[in-house]
Amino acid sequence: MKTRIITIVGKSNSGKTTLLEKVIALLTDKGYKIGSVKHAHDGFEMDKEGKDSWRHRKAGARATLVITENKIAMVKDDTTSYIEKMQSYLSDMDIILAEGFKKQDLPKIEVFRTQGVHKEPLCMKDENLIAFVTDSDYKPDVPIFGLEDINHIANFIEFNFLKN
Repeated sequence: MKTRIITIVGKSNSGKTTLLEKVIALLTDKGYKIGSVKHAHDGFEMDKEGKDSWRHRKAGARATLVITENKIAMVKDDTTSYIEKMQSYLSDMDIILAEGFKKQDLPKIEVFRTQGVHKEPLCMKDENLIAFVTDSDYKPDVPIFGLEDINHIANFIEFNFLKN
């Protein structure tokens, strides 16, 4: 069975990262292995110019693994889909919580804040919307949570995606 993926979506400054931090901490405290993924735009480079790993890549290495006693970091050319990448590299996790990826065909929890600069939610008509986190009056036909309902959101993920 492939590792399940849930995306946390919303427009910029809606609180996605803060929500993810808190949910990851709660689920980790319950003993789950959580993989997290952040969408980045192409052109993003983890290697610093001049460092050995950067030099290896510039010389033609298609994958570079930087290893310490307790951590690894990999930069690898990979043209598979976002979903395939997540499932391949995080296959040993109980669940993958991804920030962004609003256009992917994945279960989505949208965060929408009335004090944000955006006037409307993104996913009101998205059939992949599984929950809505908000302080607004929008009422999609999915479970709705307040912005501070972190325990309830973590329980929702646990009971619907980790225990079944």
